[in-house]
Amino acid sequence: MAIGEIGDNEAISLSLIESANSRCSRLSASACGGPPASLTVFTVTDSITLADRIEDLLPQTQCTKCGYAACRPYAEAVAVGTANYNQCPPGGHEGVARLAALLGKPAIPLNPANGIERPRPVAVIDESLCIGCTLCMQACPVDAILGAPKQMHTVIEALCTGCDLCVAPCPVDCIAMLPVTGEATGWDAWTAGEANAARERHDRREARLARERDAAEARAAARRAAGGAGGSASVSAAAQASAGGTAALTGTSAPVATDDPEAKKRAIIQAALERARKKKEELAAKGAGPQNVERVSGDVQAQIDAAEARRRRLGIEGIVAPGNQANEPTQAAEADPIPRTPKP
Repeated sequence: MAIGEIGDNEAISLSLIESANSRCSRLSASACGGPPASLTVFTVTDSITLADRIEDLLPQTQCTKCGYAACRPYAEAVAVGTANYNQCPPGGHEGVARLAALLGKPAIPLNPANGIERPRPVAVIDESLCIGCTLCMQACPVDAILGAPKQMHTVIEALCTGCDLCVAPCPVDCIAMLPVTGEATGWDAWTAGEANAARERHDRREARLARERDAAEARAAARRAAGGAGGSASVSAAAQASAGGTAALTGTSAPVATDDPEAKKRAIIQAALERARKKKEELAAKGAGPQNVERVSGDVQAQIDAAEARRRRLGIEGIVAPGNQANEPTQAAEADPIPRTPKP
């Protein structure tokens, strides 16, 4: 390793070692406590951990066959001795030999409990059977599947690591693993460049999922904080949304809680109720009214009741737009443009 490729501490250590070797070369072996060759670079502080070196020797398929969630956790377990170095089927016997050489241990057979060495497969989706459930996309550790909800999915062959993780979640069994490397197995069927690219994709995916989890937790915390403010705050937000719906009709400006999706939804519903109320008032002024309300069928009445129940769940009932409090006795009657008739 050249000095230009190492850190300052390592360079200083190498300089001290070279100086010591130079001094020892001019003295007797006994004076130096041994021959100059006994001073080696093993005293250099190495920032690369054993787990890093082990991970670099793994194929990065992220298949979990080793019993760990990904290649990195397995490397860390091998480094501390809680996992054996023969648990990676994609690496095969050559992978075991590489790890054994690094660890200074004998090469041992691959543990059959973790799987067998085989030609590298690629996932293939039968597109005629795919229902677009996205479960395979969620399972793929390297984002090698392209698709959208309720749309056909397909595998990007060049990105697939052959991990098998997409097969089990598929509810219609439309994914097959087809070998693509002939008789080549283990590291003969995989390259260091492909392994590094797969590791980068896996790390990017993990970072994206972490960001999405953090954003979801932040939204949930915001909702809990808003809910903990008390019923008065909820009513105030709903009233503000109601005022926004009225402003949309009258052209006046009014504050609307645009950052709250529920408030926006209530504002849209309230605006629709205002339009229905206004239309009913116009018809009443002309001496006209809704037709065919003498005999409301059971199905229609059920739809009306369901709509009213939805309004109650959304907190619309009991909120009257400013200037309309005296129009009719109750919000429920005012919100419904069709006069109610008793059920038979």
